[in-house]
Amino acid sequence: MTSSATPETTTQVYRVYIKATPEAIWEAITKPEWTEKYFYGSRASYELRPGGRYESRGLAGEGDDVMVDGEVVEVDPPRRLVQTWRATWLGELATRITWDIREGQAGVSTLTVTHDVTDAPNTAAQVSGAIEGAGGGWNEVLSGLKTLLETGKPLFS
Repeated sequence: MTSSATPETTTQVYRVYIKATPEAIWEAITKPEWTEKYFYGSRASYELRPGGRYESRGLAGEGDDVMVDGEVVEVDPPRRLVQTWRATWLGELATRITWDIREGQAGVSTLTVTHDVTDAPNTAAQVSGAIEGAGGGWNEVLSGLKTLLETGKPLFS
């Protein structure tokens, strides 16, 4: 008797319209002084080249530990960033995030975040905001990014 398992594929797609230039959105995604204002207090650092390292240090009140790590897969500033993403505390396989930024009309740009969380059910639940007490996931993060870029103030202060 033979048995074969098919991996579960889960892709989460989020889209937000932001009254900001693609360059401003790119900076907010890739600079730690921005991410700490909307991404749960974490400071992201990127080596912006294929094969470069990605780290996100600390969460609000969690010190300076590496909470998330990964690798840069593709870089096309200010239009596209593809990276792997592994929440260190979950112990699951690295997932894949694609950030696509498109300039639109009247100074409004579109940011589409695609998170492939295949075979990482705990990560999928965490980043979708499905785990109580884990925050609002991508919806909350992207709302915070939009608010910060449009008003200059964090969503939560």
